[in-house]
Formats: sequence, C-alpha cells, structure tokens
Amino acid sequence: MYQEDGVDLVTIIKGASFYRRGRFLDYVSDYLPPSPSEFRNIYESCRLIEVVTAPVMLSTLENGKIVKGLAGIPSKGPVLFVGYHMLLGLEVISFISRFWTERNILVRGIAHPMLFSSLKDGKTDDVSQFDALRTMGAVPVSATNFYKLLSSKSHVLLYPGGVREALHRKGEEYKLFWPERSEFVRMAARFGATIIPFGAVGEDDLGQIVFDYNDQMKIPYLKAEIERLEKENIILRTNIDGEVANQAPHFPLILPKVPGRFYYLFGKPIETEGRKQELRDREKAQELYLEIQSEVERCMAFSKEKRENDPYRNIFPRLIYQATHGFESEVPTFEV
Repeated sequence: MYQEDGVDLVTIIKGASFYRRGRFLDYVSDYLPPSPSEFRNIYESCRLIEVVTAPVMLSTLENGKIVKGLAGIPSKGPVLFVGYHMLLGLEVISFISRFWTERNILVRGIAHPMLFSSLKDGKTDDVSQFDALRTMGAVPVSATNFYKLLSSKSHVLLYPGGVREALHRKGEEYKLFWPERSEFVRMAARFGATIIPFGAVGEDDLGQIVFDYNDQMKIPYLKAEIERLEKENIILRTNIDGEVANQAPHFPLILPKVPGRFYYLFGKPIETEGRKQELRDREKAQELYLEIQSEVERCMAFSKEKRENDPYRNIFPRLIYQATHGFESEVPTFEV
C-alpha cells in the first residue's frame, strides 16, 4: 500500500499526530510544518473550493488604509487573528492556503477537540478526514495550547464563536456568538501579540440552510443522535451561559446556490505590546474585547456593501474572464 502513488507514510504519520518527542504528544513543540509537496497535495485536494469561491483578500495598513492582498499583516509573530466562523468553517481553507502561498506564513488554527480524537465508544466519524487540518498546524483548543502558540511567536487563528457560529441556524449568517466576557485579550497582552480582527463573508452566496438544528431536534431519531454525540464529545464552555455554550454537533442540510464569492477583510492591527499591565485589569481587557468584536462586525459590513459593486461576484462572469485571460489569472473585484 505504501508504494502506491499518492501515499506518503511520513505525511500519514504527521497527519495522524503519531510523531512525538516524548511520552505524550505536544501539539506545539512536536509539530513539523508541511513540506512543499505535502502542502501542494493538500492544496490540490481542496482547490475546488478556491476555484468556486475565488476569494478576495483585503487587509488594513497601520495608517488605516485598506489594500488588496495581505500587505497589512505583520510577518513577525505572535499574531492573533480573531474573527467570524463561517458556516461549516468553509472560510478556513482559503485563509490558511493564501497566507502560506502569498506570505509564506503558517497560520496555526485552534480547533474543537472532536477533530483530533475518536469518541470513546467508536461511533464517531473517522477523524482521519481531518488529517489535512492537523498537517497544516491545527491544535485542540485549550489554554495550554494557546499559551504555547503565543509564546512560540506563532500566527494563531481563533474563533470565539466556535462550533455554535460554524453550525448556526437559519437566518443567523454573520451573527456573532461570542462569550460575554473576554477569553483571549489578557493572554495576548501577556506576550505582546498583535491582534487582527477580520470578517469573512460569502456563505449566503454559496448555499442556504433549509434544515437546521432546531428542525432536527424535532425528529426523535436525529435528536437522540445529536444528544449522544454531545455526551460523548469533549464538552467545552461548561461554565458559560447563553447560546455560545450550545455546541451540539450536527450537520445542517444546505440548499446549494449558483456560487458567489468569498471576501475577507483584515482590520487594522491592534498592538498589545507594552499594554500587559494595563490589560491585566479585567475592565480594560473587556473594553478591548468589545472593540475587537465591533471591528469584526464592521469588516463584515464593509465587505457585504462593497461586494454589491463586484462585477465578478457571480461565478459565470468569473469563468468568462478566466476563459479569456487564463484559468490561473486572478479575477478582478471592486475598487477599494
């Protein structure tokens, strides 16, 4: 089997998290970045989503000017990206790949533990389907892993809304489900991390939820399955009230649309260097947390408004453009 085309034993070992230096796996110190060939194979396996959504990347310089591309992102870490988790986390693929290809930056995502281990009774889906995420540096969410990533000056991707945001209900697109109190500001300040709020939009141009969690909970069999998965998975945020604590794993039924386009706007970098003492104060940290949340919402509102002026928002004009300019050519978008 190992001599078959497309089978790389080293990649399998890394993706399955079998490589470790000690008795226990350390997702930060034991991590080995993908080789160029490993990244190429992963990228090609996910390339369809890039072709279909033709992502537009915008970033904000220190002077507040919005520019096309990722020039506004610092090369030096630690950097903490904080933003909205699109339906099913579809925005992650282009997010990770564009930073790798355009800026040679490996972004380490913080993900739900269900992507890293099987359920105790073995009824979970095969976690090998998430090997690509682990190969690209994703780690299970925990305070320890967050601490280690920032201390190693990594570029870190954090979604405060977590599963609740990625598995939202009908009519909840672009709605943030964040905890009332900050979970990351003081840790970021401890290491002087640069915080970059961002918003990604386009899920409503790709599909529409027609059968969500609320619908599934009305059907006894599906309700029982959801409750079983919820009990057998690691439960997060048990000390938090509100909708963000409802992290029930399920899969919504989505009605596809004629594909539109994904738009990413990275807001102005927020420096915490030198603010460690100031942000130890819970109220000061909360003020910054609310500012970040507001900036994420502003980034999404900006992109939703500007995409109305994008002549290539729909896939058909994009295909015509690429047919005449080459299918590897970058499709234009609205003027910034």
